[in-house]
Amino acid sequence: MENLKITIPNQAINKSLKAKIDTKTKPLGALGQLEKLATQIGLIQQSLSPELRAPHLFVFAADHGIAKHGVSAYPQEVTYQMVVNFLYEGAAINVFAKQNQITLKVVDAGVNHDFGNMPNLIHAKIGNGTKSFLNEPAMTADECVAALKKGGELVDEIKNTGCNVIGFGEMGIGNTSSAALLMHAFTGFPLADCVGLGTGLNPAELENKFRILEAALEKNKVPEEAIEVMRTYGGFEIAMMCGAMLKAASLKMIVLVDGFIATAAYLAAYRFNANIKHYAIFCHESEEKGHKKLLEFLNATPVLKLDMRLGEGTGCALAYPILQSSVNFLNQMASFKSAHVSTH
Repeated sequence: MENLKITIPNQAINKSLKAKIDTKTKPLGALGQLEKLATQIGLIQQSLSPELRAPHLFVFAADHGIAKHGVSAYPQEVTYQMVVNFLYEGAAINVFAKQNQITLKVVDAGVNHDFGNMPNLIHAKIGNGTKSFLNEPAMTADECVAALKKGGELVDEIKNTGCNVIGFGEMGIGNTSSAALLMHAFTGFPLADCVGLGTGLNPAELENKFRILEAALEKNKVPEEAIEVMRTYGGFEIAMMCGAMLKAASLKMIVLVDGFIATAAYLAAYRFNANIKHYAIFCHESEEKGHKKLLEFLNATPVLKLDMRLGEGTGCALAYPILQSSVNFLNQMASFKSAHVSTH
């Protein structure tokens, strides 16, 4: 992944974008964050009239060996059951994606279940869930590389449909534990600042989760290289999402980052190539403990704060209409000159 080239958008167009925004029929800066989004999208596309085309959203699903140690309020079987729910269009992400005309792709990155020939499921299984990092690294080196690579291949396929904006979500019982350790490893924040309620733990269950993750750190330590951190504490869905994000940025696509787990995947991608930051839009601030601090660490301003902690890419789907509004005002709103409105 280190060899993937992600270019910094040419800043020469920035002055023209600012001039176009500032001459719209409004006070300077009056559209706030919409103006920043319009500028970022214009820079990504190197256009004064950017477009959002064929939006897609990936939900990567996988199981985690650590789930067998009671770190979640739900049993591991819920991962595959929710994948089936996605495929039958019964989940929140189905509702929001359909509402906003976003094409949803569900990916079996490593669920501990044989789905057979279920339609609409992308079969990309690396294995039947990771190993428990309480005992050993979650993945082998080959498995980690395969997951990263597969994520990139899936984005390549979507790009060929004309898509230029792609969101990332996940499903995997136990994956807030994985994300918490990735956050700790990559930021150096105390583990206590990274570990949250996940699927809704009670205080005793949360304490148990913290102790298990503390023991996992003691067992494995924190590797220095980004790929070793991912291999040790990541999940197949997190690694595949990381690879997909990097590939999307290399293709100059807009990268929509969902909540805590997706941001942990982004954090790994950022460690592989910091230039990804120019292509990423952080869609919401999750209620999961650690996400606010992680966003601050990344100097990222989330589009929404709705007190959600669901995952699935729901934040991406809900933020998408705001991206549309940012592009539409840039393209369609009158200027003072065209509207014959006095500026003083």
